[in-house]
Amino acid sequence: MAVYMRAAAPDNDETIERLKRNLRLARRQELTPRQAQMLYLYFDREMTMEQVGKKLGVTKSTVSRTISRAERRLKRCLRYAF
Repeated sequence: MAVYMRAAAPDNDETIERLKRNLRLARRQELTPRQAQMLYLYFDREMTMEQVGKKLGVTKSTVSRTISRAERRLKRCLRYAF
């Protein structure tokens, strides 16, 4: 089993890198500017939804809904990436 795992690792690394590239591309091309900004603040800057809301002047629930919609959109896009 260990030999198989070592042999599969390079393919996994390539798959992960391709997925990361596709995710970056999808974030730029498929999201609205508002969705992209909220995802950036929430995931990349590691702010809470409440902090994101305060920074952008919206409620926490608006941030939550916007991020959920963006995640669904990205999942749909990435489903066809392989």
